[in-house]
Amino acid sequence: MTTNDSRRRTGYGGFNAVADGSEQTLQYDQKYEHRQEQDHQEFEAYPRVHMKEADDKNPIYGHKQWITGTDGPVVLVLTLMCAFTRLYQIGKRAMVTWDESHFGKFGAYYLNRTFYHDVHPPLAKMLIGLSELMAGHNGTFTFKGKYPDYVDYVFMRRFTALFGIALAPLAYITCLQLGMRRQACMLAALFVILDNGLCVISRFVLLDEPLLCFTALSLCAVAGFQNARQQPFSLNWWRWLVLTGVALGCVVSSKWVGLLAITLIGLYTVEELFGMYATRMPVRKATKHFIARALCLIAIPALIYAACFRAHFAILNRSGPGDATMPSAFQARLHGSPLSKQPFGVVYGSTLNLRSMSPGAGLLHSHAHRYPEGSQQQQITCYGHKDNNNNWVIIRQAMAEFNYTTEPLVAVRNGDTVRLLHEGTGAMLHSHSEFKAPVTTQDFEVTGYGKRKWADKNNDWRVEVVREDSTQTNGQLNAITTQFRLRHVATGCLLSAASTKLPEWGFRQTEVACTHSAGDKATSVLWIVERHINNRLPAVDMRPLVRNSFVSDFVRLNIEMARSNNALVPDKDKYNHLESDPWSWPFLVYPMRMLGSWKKGDIKYYEIGNPLLWWASTAACLLFPLQLVYYRARRLRRLTDAWAPGEELHFWNAAKLLWGGWALHYFPFFLMGRVTYIHHYLPALYFALLLLAFEIDFCCRRMFIRSVHSATILAWAVAALAVFYWFAPFTFGYVGDVMDLKHRQWMPTWNIYVDNNKL
Repeated sequence: MTTNDSRRRTGYGGFNAVADGSEQTLQYDQKYEHRQEQDHQEFEAYPRVHMKEADDKNPIYGHKQWITGTDGPVVLVLTLMCAFTRLYQIGKRAMVTWDESHFGKFGAYYLNRTFYHDVHPPLAKMLIGLSELMAGHNGTFTFKGKYPDYVDYVFMRRFTALFGIALAPLAYITCLQLGMRRQACMLAALFVILDNGLCVISRFVLLDEPLLCFTALSLCAVAGFQNARQQPFSLNWWRWLVLTGVALGCVVSSKWVGLLAITLIGLYTVEELFGMYATRMPVRKATKHFIARALCLIAIPALIYAACFRAHFAILNRSGPGDATMPSAFQARLHGSPLSKQPFGVVYGSTLNLRSMSPGAGLLHSHAHRYPEGSQQQQITCYGHKDNNNNWVIIRQAMAEFNYTTEPLVAVRNGDTVRLLHEGTGAMLHSHSEFKAPVTTQDFEVTGYGKRKWADKNNDWRVEVVREDSTQTNGQLNAITTQFRLRHVATGCLLSAASTKLPEWGFRQTEVACTHSAGDKATSVLWIVERHINNRLPAVDMRPLVRNSFVSDFVRLNIEMARSNNALVPDKDKYNHLESDPWSWPFLVYPMRMLGSWKKGDIKYYEIGNPLLWWASTAACLLFPLQLVYYRARRLRRLTDAWAPGEELHFWNAAKLLWGGWALHYFPFFLMGRVTYIHHYLPALYFALLLLAFEIDFCCRRMFIRSVHSATILAWAVAALAVFYWFAPFTFGYVGDVMDLKHRQWMPTWNIYVDNNKL
């Protein structure tokens, strides 16, 4: 081997030659070659092969540039084909369709700058808001029924369809990066173009298009980085690494499903770093690799994610339907919020709304309903929404007959013993040691009991100020800025509201108890005065008085998003034609009607994938582990003659990303308790389609001559096109009677003609 030969090397599936003439690198390469010859390591982090060997096996591997004069026109043609399938008759149905009612409305909130709450991060919804702004929407349409003339819904759908169109060129470039023949790369892109499920989901104003696009971009970027790693710290290496981090930041900022893409690339990075350790790379160089990856794959996504929420808060600065999910201090800073102007210092006789500091607990609440067991006195709960039953009048323990409307104002201070009178029912906030709380049985029951004139010691509570966030530190109880405890005088327990929910008789509201077990600074025992009402006091602007903390608001909103997401549980007692379980997705057992009306004359869309591609890709994914076992068994038996030089490493480096992406985007849904739909499978499907094309290319190269290989790929493309065309009426919108479309129901569970499961 000459020195020049040792300098010109590339990884399997790589397209960039490395020219590293340092003695250390040459020794590292020779050491690696010796290890591979001795068969001491099955998969290396930096697999290499002579350029000549790569060229002889597959001419693609030897190209110094993966985009050549041939690839540009191919990418253009594939993009135009994908654009046709996504844009053809995209404005056919002038009605708000499926989840456009949600995400279109969220986009309008950005135009109105009104704060709202949703379970998803804001990036994709801000992009929808941008499309509405560019379309000239004024934010007044509520996204119900027919689109009015002043809403250019066709432009909005075309805007989001651009993300679906990008999947085809990204699929081609990704497969090219993974070392597949160009014919197979085109086949993979055609699979993406000709899948009915991916196509129909790209034709409406939804979050799925940006999610799929950024997921595909993440895969493409990490595949490009895998090729550039033979030139560490070069401009090309940094370009792909930074692009990977940016793509991960965008995908997780669109939906939390993006965390699965982060997991995939995280595992890939761990394997890569372990390979460096196993080959005894110098510590200094390995440390540089680790820092570079930490900066690009952790810091950049985190910064993008935080920046999206920063923009979200900056745009939505007006009071809206999502106020109640955020802390009171945040609500007070919103324009038009009832909390932004109110009396500051609390006095006796004021009407208060008390909010628990425990995330998701809500406001102290009562109603005329009673506990079915225990004392059977009036229920005390925490309720998450604004309601008159949240109003409590704070009165002095020693002066129950005091006339608060005429007598001098007296401030409520730290250490005062007070009573809380429920304004709606006249009951007092009460606790006792005789009965335990209905759910949290180690705590005492809290009830509404007694009248204002009763001298009942169990109605007495002591105010204990814990923290004051304003500049007024004189011990007075203030609205919003004062965190305090309410200690029951008779028993010494603390008024507590954790995340425990009452049963149906308690309307699933949060249980309120009196606890000895919680710490004095636990959020469950901390309260604030969210709203202060007293006509005898002047209302002040609260915005200069409350503390502004982006970090606390950012953390709180993410906690509330998680709580809302976990609350989306399916009702097993009710049939919903939209829902389906994860086990059914790869086999296309339960496609989904995208609208409720399925009559003649209605424009009908059906979320059904291309059955040929779904079933074939599922077979490829399920058989892949067996394929690995087979090849491992052959290696243990020293039957390695079937592999060309470097072919085994190339197989692993490409397949691990594709199969790993499918597995990580599919199997976690079995662990989720939330409601699931078939469109949740689409990110996993993207990986599965590319894996199918990879397996076709891999098997054909090992089994057939080039002409048969090409004919096989052509046959797959024609078959995919035929099946796509067969189900195209439901992709582009079918107006007629579905019974006129014969032979479309290939499985008895499909509800194309009749919904047999509907009650």
